[in-house]
Amino acid sequence: MRILLWHVHGGWMEAFIRGPHQYLLPKTAAGGPWGLGRGGRNWPASAVEIAPEQLRDADIDVVVLQRVEEIGECVRLMGRRPGRDLPAVYLEHNTPKGNVPAAVHPLADQSNIPIIHVTHFNQLFWDSGRAPVRVIEHGVPDPGYRYTGEREHLGVVINDPVRRWRVTGTDLLPRFARAAALEVFGMGADGLAEATGLGADELTVRGDLPPEDLHAQLAGCRAYLHPMRWTSLGLSLLEAMHLGLPVLALAATEAGRAVPPEAGAISTDIGELVQAAAQLVEDPDDARSRGRAARDFALEHYGLDAFLAAWDTVLSDIADGNVTTGPVSGGTGSGAAGGPPMRETELSGAAGGGKQ
Repeated sequence: MRILLWHVHGGWMEAFIRGPHQYLLPKTAAGGPWGLGRGGRNWPASAVEIAPEQLRDADIDVVVLQRVEEIGECVRLMGRRPGRDLPAVYLEHNTPKGNVPAAVHPLADQSNIPIIHVTHFNQLFWDSGRAPVRVIEHGVPDPGYRYTGEREHLGVVINDPVRRWRVTGTDLLPRFARAAALEVFGMGADGLAEATGLGADELTVRGDLPPEDLHAQLAGCRAYLHPMRWTSLGLSLLEAMHLGLPVLALAATEAGRAVPPEAGAISTDIGELVQAAAQLVEDPDDARSRGRAARDFALEHYGLDAFLAAWDTVLSDIADGNVTTGPVSGGTGSGAAGGPPMRETELSGAAGGGKQ
């Protein structure tokens, strides 16, 4: 199949473009959110950059939408409306914002573009209205068992930790620094030391590293810290588990499904997590044992093959015009889609709205 999608979430794309299809990625000289193409990543040749002006004549089987604005962009560039003239799915990466119990998804008022949620938590908390809904849990290309745990530090991966602050649990970092020094990876970490008040002996900012370098550096930390309050399930958590790190996680959003107790510690009690961090630092053998449990769980529940197989099912259904409701799930999900085909209707009110 020939699949159109914009390069929006690089970590998720690392898995998706390893399927058996051809992936068309709009590329412009300016780059940015509408023209990043491959973004310089070492991806298979099946991930093909295409100029936006070439899309009108391109043979496309399915478009995977990730932003509401992409619906209008497809109309502008190709004269084809997703869900009516072009088979489409909408991939929702995020937890809802604002009035969460009543948060209505921007595609809730239509029934011809299925919404694919990346976690069961997200599916539960978004009001998806009458849109067909499926869940395809994350899959991660296995980086291999790399754990050494040689440094008595906690590794953390957070993008924009100062700007996002409580969302990413950045305000909690000083409490964990009492148990072990922190190594923070990710984009936009300028000013983190000043914002948290942590000194050079408590915090090292590693910055945004290529995946291979990130894995090598992270594997040397004694344990992985996942302090996120209200984000979708972070791929860095699953990568750390694949690497063989024990993990310390807030029991928030999807983490309770992704982190078994034997893999480290998971709790809403920060004191418990800080104590567990100190114990892992003091007992490298226990840390290694829990890291192996984390890797075994991640391989079983968040492997690449199950992820790609689930997506193949959805893409095939959508290309064939079978817009259905039901839980197709990679990883720990239950399997094939169920439910009757939904009646296809004109997409109403979906071309506007904000970026999720």
